[in-house]
Amino acid sequence: MTTTAVPATKRTRTVPRTAAPRASRARRTAVAWLFLAPFGVVFLVYTAIPAVAALALSLTDIRGADLRTPFAVDFTGIDNYLRLFQDDTFVRDILNTALFVAVGVPLTMGVGFTLALVLNSGVSRLRGVLRTVFFAPVVTNVVAVALIWQYAFHADGTVDKLLGAVGFAGPNWLDDPDLAMPVVILLGVWRNFGTAMVLFLAGLQAVPRDVYEAAALDGAGRWRQLRHITLPLLLPTTLMVSVLLTVFYLQVFDEPYLLTGGGPLGSTESVALYTYRQFGAGEFGMSSAASFVTLALVTVVSVVQFRLLRSRT
Repeated sequence: MTTTAVPATKRTRTVPRTAAPRASRARRTAVAWLFLAPFGVVFLVYTAIPAVAALALSLTDIRGADLRTPFAVDFTGIDNYLRLFQDDTFVRDILNTALFVAVGVPLTMGVGFTLALVLNSGVSRLRGVLRTVFFAPVVTNVVAVALIWQYAFHADGTVDKLLGAVGFAGPNWLDDPDLAMPVVILLGVWRNFGTAMVLFLAGLQAVPRDVYEAAALDGAGRWRQLRHITLPLLLPTTLMVSVLLTVFYLQVFDEPYLLTGGGPLGSTESVALYTYRQFGAGEFGMSSAASFVTLALVTVVSVVQFRLLRSRT
């Protein structure tokens, strides 16, 4: 009986397995950049390039008369920024803007949070309708709203007539430097409390009901539940609402411009309105510098808010 030897199998070369995954990864990266390309082009054309150009303008003495020869202007460094803080009008407008933030943000958050609590607690059937009604000022045309408020708070307007009906003599709200600012802030609160309400309502609905039920079994009342459960769990939402409203009030423009024009005697003029007036006067360098001061204020205040509230969160 003969046996045949089976030849030994030849060793085969092993192909590196990293080549195919690398090619696939490169393909996915190329596809991702392809989808991001439209946004990148829009961001460069409408945000990045104008921002760099504005920063360059803020370091020059360019004015309206220099538009025909924009490259003939002189480089002045930080002179425009120094001139801003030597301008009493700009310093006054910074204080006005700080007042907008200090009063407007807490009031807007307070009204929005209160309405969110009401909608989240006992109202069930009309919740959708009330939510729409309360959010309506956010999407209402601000020009039409400003005209209505001018009529309401003008001398012998609706508010003065209501006060006269109960025996009080109504003042001339929009022509009084001490009363015009509260009216403008009130308009800002009316326009923005809907945004705060919707965000707070979303945060309240995300809190588990089991937590409240356990607290109620332990004897905690509504006030203790609000203080020890609702407010701590709403800190992330509070941070977001606070930052959004602060950014809005630091850049407030529509309300003072449409309602009072910055008057009377500049008592309601904001930094954004100052920037607009400088641009309209042809002071492009000063206007650009004022806009970057506003950007710096927004950045600093936002960072401080994130640091303070995030540590508690």
